[in-house]
Amino acid sequence: MSIELDFWAVLAEWPLLLKGLVWTLGLTTVSAIVGVLVGIACAWARTEGPTVLKWVVGAYVELIRNTPFIVQLFFIFFGLPAMGVRLTPELASVIAMVVNLGAYAAEIVRAGVQATPRGQIEAAISLALTPLQTFIRVVLPPALRRVWPALVSQIIIVMLGSAVCGQIATEELSYAANLIQSRNFRAFEAFIVATVMYLLMAIAIRHVLNRLGDRLLFGGRRG
Repeated sequence: MSIELDFWAVLAEWPLLLKGLVWTLGLTTVSAIVGVLVGIACAWARTEGPTVLKWVVGAYVELIRNTPFIVQLFFIFFGLPAMGVRLTPELASVIAMVVNLGAYAAEIVRAGVQATPRGQIEAAISLALTPLQTFIRVVLPPALRRVWPALVSQIIIVMLGSAVCGQIATEELSYAANLIQSRNFRAFEAFIVATVMYLLMAIAIRHVLNRLGDRLLFGGRRG
């Protein structure tokens, strides 16, 4: 039994693939920026915040880290309308990705914060810096240097997880691949092409974020 592969039937639908690629990169960019900021805020709350805030943020982190992303996505898109909150598929996808990344980033950043030598914090206090200034200027930069590779990996995981956003009709890459195979019945070829595109995106994002970290966090060099 011979199997005939026709990748041109898939590649001929390049406008759909390009649109899916752009949507995936857009969702990832927005969720990475906002999600990391949420993670930093939550890390501060869990290390320096009042007790009540620590409990609230801790509950959020445990809830998100111990439930599937697709369940979180479905709750936001299908569950919130029952409360009168209706969201577009794209906005629901962004919110779900931000909420998910924020929880994981919080624990990653917190690990870096807790590794900060106590002497650095005491030196900042002796210079009359406020607790917030100490966190932002003294604690956070070296903490991000320590955990940057882990943050980059988590951002890529969230990017790959965005494939399930096609389940709510967000026009990202997996949605495009599924639409193409429904038109020409070339499912194997369509998802092979999508797999290669995800792989290339992951490699490119890792390279870009590592370079960005080198420039912004490491002063142009590792060390």
